[in-house]
Amino acid sequence: MDKKALHILVTGANGQLGLEFRELSERFPDIHFYFTSRQELDVCSRDAVMQFFETHPVDYCIHCAAYTAVDLAETERDAAMAGNAHAPAFVAEACAQHGAKLFHFSTDYVFNGTASAPYLPDAPVQPVNFYGATKLEGEQGVIRHCKDSVIIRTSWVYSYYGKNFVKTMLRLMQEREMIRVVSDQQGSPTYAADLARAVMHIITSKSFRPGVYHYCNSGVISWYQFAHAIAQHMQFTCRVEPIQTQDYPTPAKRPAYSALSTDSFQKTFQLTIPGWEDSLKQCLQIIRERG
Repeated sequence: MDKKALHILVTGANGQLGLEFRELSERFPDIHFYFTSRQELDVCSRDAVMQFFETHPVDYCIHCAAYTAVDLAETERDAAMAGNAHAPAFVAEACAQHGAKLFHFSTDYVFNGTASAPYLPDAPVQPVNFYGATKLEGEQGVIRHCKDSVIIRTSWVYSYYGKNFVKTMLRLMQEREMIRVVSDQQGSPTYAADLARAVMHIITSKSFRPGVYHYCNSGVISWYQFAHAIAQHMQFTCRVEPIQTQDYPTPAKRPAYSALSTDSFQKTFQLTIPGWEDSLKQCLQIIRERG
């Protein structure tokens, strides 16, 4: 470790990924972290972002802040654009001006879902909903403003923290005798704790290499299979029944297939990504222990 402490800014620090970084930071006492929520740093304000970088040394910025309400984005378009398109550009611009390296997180929803094999990072993009369109614009802003950026597309993110599919299923499975879950949308879950550990591995191993990458746990499943696995691991008696997308209409269209190829991530950063089921078991164990 260099004598000069590393300074890492984590935006969106009260979201599920940001909170995983908070927890993980305890393992790195020699690194100085700034954890900011919207109250401490409004990333949708270019002036606020610039002022923060002018008054704090930042070596790495881990930009977790985002607008994540996929369905609401269809009507809350200004808010979605501000959080997912404008804010990343402001952060990237500040990183470039102050010599900081940037990690930015994007989504599988930049793809149209017509593939039959996991998407490579350089596959053609074509979002099918407004949320995906804003995230794609955010990627483009980061690339335009900051050459020292790692963009990580991820999918189906869940955690002990925050609101997510796993926690929703746990609640519903305890309240109901039967639930119906979509079985014709396929992708790969991502345990946020794994993703946070992967980013810290890149930083501490000094293996940062700019580019667009994909990160998710290995294995391709449907939402129904994901829910069924949760019920099995928790030994719930609630029945999980498969339904079709057309039987569960949502304001925002979802890609039917959005699995991501993580080969380039694993090869570039010399990291093996855990399988989705092992990571799900880890998260459920933490939920059981912490209540």
